Amino acid sequence: MRVLVTGGSGFIGSHVVDRLRAHGHEPVIFDLVHSPHHAREDVATVIGDLADREATRRAVRGCTAVIHLAAVADVNEVVADPIRADRINVHGTQMILEAARQEEIARVVYGSTVWVYGNSPVEGELDEDSAIALPSHLYTATKIAGEMYCRSYNELYGGEHTILRFGIPYGPRARPAAVVPAFVLRAQRGEALTIAGDGRQTRQFVYVEDLADGVVAGLLPAAADRVFNLVGEEEVSVRQIADTVRELVAPVPLVHGPERPADVHIGHISGARAATELGWRAETPFEEGVRRYVDWLAVTNGSPVAADAASIAGSAATVLRQESAEL
Repeated sequence: MRVLVTGGSGFIGSHVVDRLRAHGHEPVIFDLVHSPHHAREDVATVIGDLADREATRRAVRGCTAVIHLAAVADVNEVVADPIRADRINVHGTQMILEAARQEEIARVVYGSTVWVYGNSPVEGELDEDSAIALPSHLYTATKIAGEMYCRSYNELYGGEHTILRFGIPYGPRARPAAVVPAFVLRAQRGEALTIAGDGRQTRQFVYVEDLADGVVAGLLPAAADRVFNLVGEEEVSVRQIADTVRELVAPVPLVHGPERPADVHIGHISGARAATELGWRAETPFEEGVRRYVDWLAVTNGSPVAADAASIAGSAATVLRQESAEL
């Protein structure tokens, strides 16, 4: 299967490209830049802007399916420039769906987020059928809009979609500003880790290689027109993140800062549907995933170019801000 991966040069997308190849598919990257994680001759790439109708048509042409991951995912950037976030996350999603319609693409897999469950009125465990509250954050609003466009396009024009709501991704190739990399960097520098409030707020993380396998599973026939939560079962508190990093990297001091004025509250999210219907579970415990990330940093010095060179050669954190997309 020839599969277009929007955002295929980025953190999650580059791992999805790897897993597509491992499963015998032919990935095509659509991004603003070439992937720093792959040799240019190894993966077909279309350079272009999501909001450019001709570029999206060119990228989609000849593909069987689209995995749409490209987005402004750093909430700092969403808050700083909401017009750009809307242009990419909402309008860009529509451009991909329109291109898929025009080119008669069989399936669009859309990368959403568990942030859509923020402040849900549901008591207890949340699943894919749980009621969703009106979003209080622009980032969440753009992702919900993308889900709605997927549903609407398929209702009006046919075709199939799959919506995947990601837990908090972490692991090799992550953005330095993400919570785990930021904590690790500060610990490596011998600097104190600062957490907001008592640090008891929790999130369900998912190791990026596990997540990439779940994304590829979204191409299965059983995933057609379904929504799946791709989450780890562990609920990891902010304090646990800091303690894990202090244990694996350096026993730096821990400092408690003020509570964040407006946090996103999310209950426990069920991954049962993905396990039952797709045979997918997050297999990597949080501490082991952080260990793998630290080992990757040691081998590559955090450089994507170095990581790629090491692979070819055959070799095998910060203040938590309100705007952090990872929390």
